[in-house]
Amino acid sequence: MKKWLFAIVLLSLLSCKHKKVDLSGDAPVKVSDFVAAFELQKHSYFIADTNMLALEDSTIISYKVATKFFPDSVFDNIYGEQKHKLIFHPVARIQKASEIYLMMNIHNGNQVQFAVAAMDKKSKFLAFKLLFDKDNKEGYVYSTTVNNEPSFIVNREKLNKDKQDIYTKVGWAYLSGNDFTEIVNDGNEEEKNLAIINPIDTLPRKNAWSGNYIEDKKNFISVRDGKTPKQYHFFVHFEKKNGTCIGELKGELNLLDAKHAVYSESGDPCLIDFTLNENELTIKEKGKCGNRRGMNCFFDDTFVKQKERKTKARK
Repeated sequence: MKKWLFAIVLLSLLSCKHKKVDLSGDAPVKVSDFVAAFELQKHSYFIADTNMLALEDSTIISYKVATKFFPDSVFDNIYGEQKHKLIFHPVARIQKASEIYLMMNIHNGNQVQFAVAAMDKKSKFLAFKLLFDKDNKEGYVYSTTVNNEPSFIVNREKLNKDKQDIYTKVGWAYLSGNDFTEIVNDGNEEEKNLAIINPIDTLPRKNAWSGNYIEDKKNFISVRDGKTPKQYHFFVHFEKKNGTCIGELKGELNLLDAKHAVYSESGDPCLIDFTLNENELTIKEKGKCGNRRGMNCFFDDTFVKQKERKTKARK
């Protein structure tokens, strides 16, 4: 009788130990329970747009729980007012000596995106990167291979009109003290036409500085309304020297006066001045922004504001 009682108690304890914590609401959650929701992977990993739903865990992580460990600004800059509707599903975890990498699917209505977040060994947030969407309208098949470093190699491929296989491969890695940085860009496509995703495109653009400032489709700045009239979100992308030197930065600029603003973040050596002269926006790199661009090009250019398309009011 005692043996049976001992066995029942042991099974009960084991059951409690492995019981999953509910992450779908707004209840307090330990960071250890949050990280444990992502299954540990000890080897290289592969996920494609065709199998990403099958690989995700059934665990639901609410936006309120996710933003207990990830900054709200990460999703504010990408999803805007839609951010509160986001649902997260864990996919996998990679544990290194100094970082933890959490891979997840982010559901935004019918849209599903695969992303990775980096945290330090104490589970403090470091960086976030969207890797690909489940559905795309260009006819490509997308996949990500994650190696042991880890680096995240995003591959897209399709058959062209001549039934030839064409592909573009872009690799990202987290560099200590920086963001996810592009480390590989290769392919056999005649033109590097990998779509540049503007992460703030859907945000409001009602204030004076807001709009798109463009040189061409691969050299532009988008500016969107911030939380106050003196604060703006911005995203700048440029490709110089025939595409061999690329720079990209997303952040917040703060107005100094009606025509001058600055990008400056605590702990970030990168400093950029912005000057608005009628319909032209000039940027000038003042700090050390080498982790956001190529070695031989700088955030130093002038862009012309794109005219907004006016829609005719219906009678």
